[in-house]
Amino acid sequence: MTIPKGPASLWRHRDFMLLWGGQTVSEIGSAVTVLALPLLAVVALNATPFQTGLLKAASGLAFLLVALPAGVLVDRYAKRRLMLWCDVARAAVLGLVPLLWWWGQLEMWQLYVIVAVAGVLTVFFDVAYQSYLPHLLRHDQLVDANGKMGSTQYFAYVSGTGLGGAVAAVVGVARAVAVDALSFLASAVTLALIRVPEEPPVKERAERRMRAEIAEGLSFVFRHPVLRRIVACTASSNLGISIAEAVDMIFIVRVLKVQSGYVGLLLACATVGGIVGGIVAGRIGARFGTARMIWASFACCGWTGLLVPLAQPGWQVGLYAIGWSIFSATAVVYNTGQLSFRQAVCPPELLGRMNASVRWLIWGINPLGALLGGALGTWIGIRPTLWIAMACVWSSGLWVYFSPLRHMRDVPAPATAAPVDVG
Repeated sequence: MTIPKGPASLWRHRDFMLLWGGQTVSEIGSAVTVLALPLLAVVALNATPFQTGLLKAASGLAFLLVALPAGVLVDRYAKRRLMLWCDVARAAVLGLVPLLWWWGQLEMWQLYVIVAVAGVLTVFFDVAYQSYLPHLLRHDQLVDANGKMGSTQYFAYVSGTGLGGAVAAVVGVARAVAVDALSFLASAVTLALIRVPEEPPVKERAERRMRAEIAEGLSFVFRHPVLRRIVACTASSNLGISIAEAVDMIFIVRVLKVQSGYVGLLLACATVGGIVGGIVAGRIGARFGTARMIWASFACCGWTGLLVPLAQPGWQVGLYAIGWSIFSATAVVYNTGQLSFRQAVCPPELLGRMNASVRWLIWGINPLGALLGGALGTWIGIRPTLWIAMACVWSSGLWVYFSPLRHMRDVPAPATAAPVDVG
């Protein structure tokens, strides 16, 4: 794979800036939906804790069901074109929410179906995106690029939740979802404007059995001494986060007594640390090591999530924002390092299947966590559920702390060898 030399600074890299800009707009729109859909379910449709957990599970079910075949298809077809059409389709699907609400026909089961279909499209987009970046940039630009993308995700969440709260207050919660639909169209336009040609996939690959190609991706991840530890860490962390997210909106609205108009502001404050993490991730990697930042992030700041269940109505609601905000910075630094590691050690022809295998393992656990969170919230209460969730998140860092990463300073040079054929 030959990557055009291009400018040294990503700020002058036209095609990366297009990709980054489109993703920023798309992430802002998605953050609006992250706020609007559960708020719509709780406030307008009077959802129970189990129903909000089921809604969260429906959004993540696609990672469990289609991530592995998605990786095969991503390696077989042009990634940028696939991303573009996923954006268009997500715009159409999410546009149904305000239409159904306007017609007076919106029900919980429809929300389940809509988020499930959007989840399938998101799986294809995410796997293609993570596999496309190494085609667009040089190896020495990946940590910087992943840090910028990570910062964007949290900036988008901060601005998107604030925007979502404002739009919901002015035009209603259901109509706020239309912002997300429009943002996907904007992302599709920026993808269409990228000029760097993408090398065509190997034609012979389409003639192989999908099962064999899936096995290749899984085998690479499980056999790699570091990748399997990274997957275990991220999966267990995501399990705890999905348990917390299943009851998060109920905790904010019914336990902390935060009014609907201020929910977006609280969530924005809770994630502002992620912006800082993305900004400093590249500097942390340069100074302390791009491999060290993976395990050190959890070791230093992973405990801060325990501040979340300590929050109380009134001024102590700030503990919720502080705990999530510091952990958000930790998560961005960790993700910048681990994603760069994955992109570096994987052969180019296996990127789609490797990323799909990882996504299947780390995001496929989310529906289980969401259902578990909804069930625990019903059986033992919201606050005890959050204690269990955040303890799970903190302890997940042990996987990478006791791993070969502690003996490395930096992410290794890119892999070039072909993957082992496992049949």
